[in-house]
Amino acid sequence: MKKHLITLLLCLATVLPTLSQTTLVHPWSGKRVAYFGDSITDPRTGGSKKKFWSFLQDWLQITPLVYGVSGRQWDDIPRQANKLREEHGDNFDAIVIFMGTNDYNHAVPIGEWYTERLESVEYGHRYTKRSEHRMRRLPAMDGDTYRGRINIAMDSLKRMFPTKQIVLLTPIHRGGFYANDTNWQCTEEYVNRCGEYLDAYVASVIEAGQVWAVPVIDLGALSGLYPLIDEHKQYFTNPAKDALHPNDAGHERMARTLMYQLLALPCAF
Repeated sequence: MKKHLITLLLCLATVLPTLSQTTLVHPWSGKRVAYFGDSITDPRTGGSKKKFWSFLQDWLQITPLVYGVSGRQWDDIPRQANKLREEHGDNFDAIVIFMGTNDYNHAVPIGEWYTERLESVEYGHRYTKRSEHRMRRLPAMDGDTYRGRINIAMDSLKRMFPTKQIVLLTPIHRGGFYANDTNWQCTEEYVNRCGEYLDAYVASVIEAGQVWAVPVIDLGALSGLYPLIDEHKQYFTNPAKDALHPNDAGHERMARTLMYQLLALPCAF
């Protein structure tokens, strides 16, 4: 026993100096990242002096290329992608998409991921190749549905930037937003005009990860932001009028969550 202990101590004496000199480098440190989204991403939106991507810029020296526009929905992603390509070409490392809350608010139908049709296909396994009739599914490209919009956007991005990392973020929880009589948004406790809760829009973003082979960070769950109770409205712009848009504290909380979640993902390939 004593001999084994001495051997272990000698091994540690050899390894520890090496470990003490090893510094963890965040895989997204110093990278150029494009951010697509809506008002929570848009630098022109009030309610916070700093956005989540601003904190990541400070902490990880990420160069932010921000294309989010207030009020936009998933059908705006191709436009944001085209603007990124026009302004920066291929000179960036990754894309982060934070979208979906306005699709819920505007009652965009969820729709389907695929359309199916019967086709003839050649197949051979342990016998001579032959033609068979089989059902085939293809992404539904319906711009009037939520999943169709995601399909259109992801198909465009996958073709436009095939070598780039693309990360999807789920919408965060929605409190009330009461700007004026023409912009009065109730909380997520209510279904929208097509009878869907916010959950369905969040779940579709998570499903899109499998449909389009992209990583998804469930920011709605992992950030911990929950403006449906008074105690959490401290993270939002105005407890009485705007529990939809995070303030600086809310953005910092989202940014910290993202900083740790992104540790598990490569930024560049």
